[in-house]
Amino acid sequence: MTAATTSAVPTAPLESLGILMRALKLPAFARYAQEIAQKAEREGWTFGQYLHHLAELEVHERRRKRIERFLKAADLPPDKTLATLTRARLPPKVAKMLPTLCEGSFVERGDNILAFGLPGRGKTHLVCAIGYELIQRGYRVLFTATFALVQRLLAAKRDLRLEKELAMLDAYDAVILDDIGYVQQSRDEMEVLFTFLAERYERRSVIITSNVVFSEWDRIFKDPMTTAAVIDRLVHHSVILEMTGTSVRADAAEQAKKEGATTTTETTTTTTRGKQSAKEIGGEI
Repeated sequence: MTAATTSAVPTAPLESLGILMRALKLPAFARYAQEIAQKAEREGWTFGQYLHHLAELEVHERRRKRIERFLKAADLPPDKTLATLTRARLPPKVAKMLPTLCEGSFVERGDNILAFGLPGRGKTHLVCAIGYELIQRGYRVLFTATFALVQRLLAAKRDLRLEKELAMLDAYDAVILDDIGYVQQSRDEMEVLFTFLAERYERRSVIITSNVVFSEWDRIFKDPMTTAAVIDRLVHHSVILEMTGTSVRADAAEQAKKEGATTTTETTTTTTRGKQSAKEIGGEI
């Protein structure tokens, strides 16, 4: 297009530009075009600066909406974030690794996270906090109780759509399987869970919490050969987090008990003082 031809093209009104931007699926361009045009005119921006600023707004808006979609699909517990995690309770080694795990490089490698510990040690909160941070960095995450995933896979197998279901789960960069130790597998349940783990091996990450150590996993998978195969695949590329210390729930209950006892003592003291004051007043009368 020549300069003469370009100059002959009439300047499109911003309303028409907005329609074109929406048609091109650039909603942020359409929403902010007029506002940014006014700012650009006031501050003497070049056309390139104006266009660059609109492009930045579009990228930011798309990232925000993508994170919103990922958060909704992840089904993570709303209260188990990094902000609500009490880091002082974490074992020193776990606390040291946490920032690196939140960055998500292990997801890029298809590595796994295995969090072990007795009930109440904060395993679920820890892995959920990591999951939230992964989503902020653009990764797709799914949180599910292990038994719920097993039932989902069994239903898919019965309906002859197990392959399709596994493909849908494969869209998630990391799947968090909570409480694998509570699942007592039948052969069918063991088979679908093994299939799921084998499908993700060295390609997609799994994040597992368990209160059962590896030596007792034959309780879960029944068959020794299958148990060994599962452990081998999970451990091959993995980070193992040992959650030690006291129970979060037990400590919270103890603290609540102490606070309740303190409140009761203070109330009793106040009541006693009130009775004494009343007696004194009555004596004076």
